[in-house]
Amino acid sequence: MATRDSTDSSRRRIVEAAVELLENGGPDAVSTRAVAAAAGMQPPAIYRLFGDKEGLLEAVAEHGYEQFLERKRAQLDPTPQDPVGELRRGWDMVVEFGVSRPELFAVMNRATGRGSDAAHRAGLEILHGRVRRLAAGGWLRVDEELAAQIIQATGQGAVTTWHSTPADRRNPALLTVLRESMVAAVTRAEPAVPAAESAPAAAARALRAALPDDAGVLSDAEQHLLREWLTRLAADGGAPHA
Repeated sequence: MATRDSTDSSRRRIVEAAVELLENGGPDAVSTRAVAAAAGMQPPAIYRLFGDKEGLLEAVAEHGYEQFLERKRAQLDPTPQDPVGELRRGWDMVVEFGVSRPELFAVMNRATGRGSDAAHRAGLEILHGRVRRLAAGGWLRVDEELAAQIIQATGQGAVTTWHSTPADRRNPALLTVLRESMVAAVTRAEPAVPAAESAPAAAARALRAALPDDAGVLSDAEQHLLREWLTRLAADGGAPHA
């Protein structure tokens, strides 16, 4: 136990030192020699614990995802009174993280390791949960999958554009405009369904979002068929058929 605790402590010290060097000096500052010195260890320890510099950067990405997920989970409200407001707050949090920690955010986006992939999928689950709550409340104007893609794309695009713009030309209003454009693209102004022809699609989205993973009274085949029908109705948008 003591050996494992010591190894975990050493890994944590090295990763935290690497994150500090990365954020203060960029990727070029993260050499094995510099990280080892900052962590108060010898360079061979990095090779023993991480294999090489790429392995260390994967661990840095995992560390970044852990911090990112902590913030997302702390903000999470499973029964929000204002699901559209929750969408705005979640988008703002992601963009603020990327804007304030550009080097770490870039390393996280390049990561391909198993740990980073699992953390990324956990973050997507939180996003899809928010989208499902919007759908269940009748707020979505598009399909859930498309809504999630729009939310992701505008968030990533906001961060990328911010950092590619010279510092003296950056305008915080850009982030607000992009967020509100995203909200307008995926949500309705009111959860009601004013047009009769759009009612089936809206109802299908809401019902599909409200379905539990195990409906109990339905067999697996029946649940699969029901979800397939609801997906077709949700994507159809209530357009008239010839």
